[in-house]
Amino acid sequence: MERLKSAVPPDLRRAVGEGTAADLANTTSRLFAFFDSLPLFHQVMQELTDPELALCRKDKVKAVELKGHGNACFSRREFGKALRFYSQALRHVPINSGGMDVNLVSSLYVNRASTMHKLGLFEESLRDCDRAITISPNYSKAWYRKGMVKTALKNYSSAIHDLEVALSQEVTSSGKSNIEQELKLILEKHESVNEAGTSNCDSKDRDLPLAGQPHKIVIESISTPNKGRGMISTDDIPPASLIHVEDPLAAIIMKSSRETHCHFCFSETPADVVFCPSCTIPIYCSKRCQEQSAGHISRDEDTNLGYSTNVANLSITSSCKSPRSKLFAEHRHECGGAHWAAVLPADVVLAGRIIAHSIVKRMPSGKSFAFSGPNLDLVHHYDQHSPANKLESHIYAIVLLLCLQNHYRSDLLWTEDSLSQLVLLIFQIKVNSIAIVCMRSMDRGPEHTINRGFYVAEGAKMCSVEQVRVAQALYVSGSLFNHSCQPNVHAYFLSRAFVLRTTEFIKSGSPVELSYGPQVGEMHISERQKSLQENYYFSCQCSSCSELNLSDLVMNSFCCPQSNCLGAISESTYYRSKENFVNVSLGGSYVCKLSLPDVSKVDMDMENVAKSLLQNSGVSLNIDHGCCMSCRSCIDLSSALATSHREESTIDRLKKHTFLDKTLITEALQSLKQLKKLRHPYSKALAQAEDTIAEAFAKVGDQELARKHCEASIQILEKLYHPKHIIIAHELIKLVSILLSLGDGASAAATFAQAEAIFSLYYGSHVEKVLTYMGALKKAVIDV
Repeated sequence: MERLKSAVPPDLRRAVGEGTAADLANTTSRLFAFFDSLPLFHQVMQELTDPELALCRKDKVKAVELKGHGNACFSRREFGKALRFYSQALRHVPINSGGMDVNLVSSLYVNRASTMHKLGLFEESLRDCDRAITISPNYSKAWYRKGMVKTALKNYSSAIHDLEVALSQEVTSSGKSNIEQELKLILEKHESVNEAGTSNCDSKDRDLPLAGQPHKIVIESISTPNKGRGMISTDDIPPASLIHVEDPLAAIIMKSSRETHCHFCFSETPADVVFCPSCTIPIYCSKRCQEQSAGHISRDEDTNLGYSTNVANLSITSSCKSPRSKLFAEHRHECGGAHWAAVLPADVVLAGRIIAHSIVKRMPSGKSFAFSGPNLDLVHHYDQHSPANKLESHIYAIVLLLCLQNHYRSDLLWTEDSLSQLVLLIFQIKVNSIAIVCMRSMDRGPEHTINRGFYVAEGAKMCSVEQVRVAQALYVSGSLFNHSCQPNVHAYFLSRAFVLRTTEFIKSGSPVELSYGPQVGEMHISERQKSLQENYYFSCQCSSCSELNLSDLVMNSFCCPQSNCLGAISESTYYRSKENFVNVSLGGSYVCKLSLPDVSKVDMDMENVAKSLLQNSGVSLNIDHGCCMSCRSCIDLSSALATSHREESTIDRLKKHTFLDKTLITEALQSLKQLKKLRHPYSKALAQAEDTIAEAFAKVGDQELARKHCEASIQILEKLYHPKHIIIAHELIKLVSILLSLGDGASAAATFAQAEAIFSLYYGSHVEKVLTYMGALKKAVIDV
């Protein structure tokens, strides 16, 4: 696209960059007219839409070549490499019923099944055997492999049946002899060993569990004076209540997750990954997800998405319906040889899916119709975007429209307004789309870490998790919830479903608000305001951004030079007016205006930290950066910042080394000692330093010191957040893994119970669905 951007004349570039939403009909038509006369543009469109030039075409020759590499690796017992080659061969082999080489495809499935059998991936191996049998029911090798895998699972009755079928289909005498020998051995085992239960080998191809629970909680959309449209509760809602479950209007996998996660349900793909039958772009965790994405399952059209609904009057009632009762085949218009969907940015492809959904719903059978975008009634902030963003979205809108027209051919007509609507839709997606995240253990899941011995003293590690952004989606109702830096609901995902659960009691008539990312304790108020302004174009006025709070006072602060003073020294300047409002500025730039908290909200910690600001109300007061907010003592802030950054860098070196020696840890401990002299005891820098050192000690097997530093980190974080915040629960899980390594079962059980209670507040009955390691960790705690 850079070639197209650079080709736009300066006067047209300026007209687009300086234009408003009201000018879109003019600017889009001018840009389209220019591109229509530009040979480069037509060359780019051909590269994106011509199947002969596509990079995602199926290729039987390449599939055969990859199969050969897999066979060679299998012969050398390099089963991991063999698995990758067989999977890539299945990705490239044509699987459409018209051009499929049945023998090649079925042999690839069996070869991959044999490899997974060798790797101990029995469930995955069985699924590949079933796929081979579906294609070629008389393929003896598929029945044989299926029987052998079931033997490994001790499901002898079923294994005998499968081997008998294999024997009946085998045509070679050597093959028959081999199967007869295996049957004899299995019959002997069957007589002497109790039968194991039948394995649910096709579970990946069944419906995912319901995301909903039987709650009847009504929340309504209203217009508020400070935040515009938002959601309120019409009833009192207790903590941990499920209040909203919604499937996306459209969703798209992030480029960073294309090779690791299912392109439909966004879960991590298993070893027996499934591919699109018509192109090489998407991967799926199951045949069902692949069919739902490409549209091979017949479903009723969804009539309840409400494109033309005035969402300002929307009421939402949570229910226990399955979130995937009605689906749109979102990959169908992208498939068939062209690779534009793999090249264009995710938000543009997402716009294409929304438009395609609208087209499919409105297109009369066998007739042409005029294109018009869905009326989503969502903010777009077009006028506030940069000239570069406006030009880029103009170009992408034109490219996307022609890509869609290339698929729908003469059935799709469009007008000047069509391009304007597409540009605004792209910006609506930029502002309103939500990143779908999943929780992933940084040690690849405690179900793996327990097996690898991370919970024993020798070579132990802390169990820690991270949020991974796997997809981007637009939720029409979900976009109505406003932001708060101290939200009263928690958002999470079950596959594609967007789920909201209350984390505190919400009184009837109160706003129901989630976090758009920035939260108190995670980011300072100046960082939160900057992030929200840059990404969502508003200044937050939630209670945490309008009233002085402990976390913002201390998280980036330094300690007072007076040893008996707990006052905080900030990089910000605080000016308290006679009206008891506090104006905050940083580096000479205004940040926000805060009110002083009610006397009843001021605890001992906050009073000690900012005594001067909180006392003598009605008197104007200025506390410069570098001055204590309690006793007014001052430090050389520039020197303190430089020293702090140096010591933090020394500690951070521990993260970069796989193998830690005594010198590195000793230097880190010295830096921590210096950091404690500089930073306030409740600062986030100290919490992070303690956590890094705790992980280092866990790595080298000194679990007592790991415990000490992990507990120190948690104590600080409880000041910055609150004791029942989800961040605290994740830190407690780290502590549980250390306690298990120490063999301290009682403390591990108590700490795990504390973490589990917090997780239940945020996830309810879905804890183990979202945090998949919790079941294995709970078992480890019980066993100790």
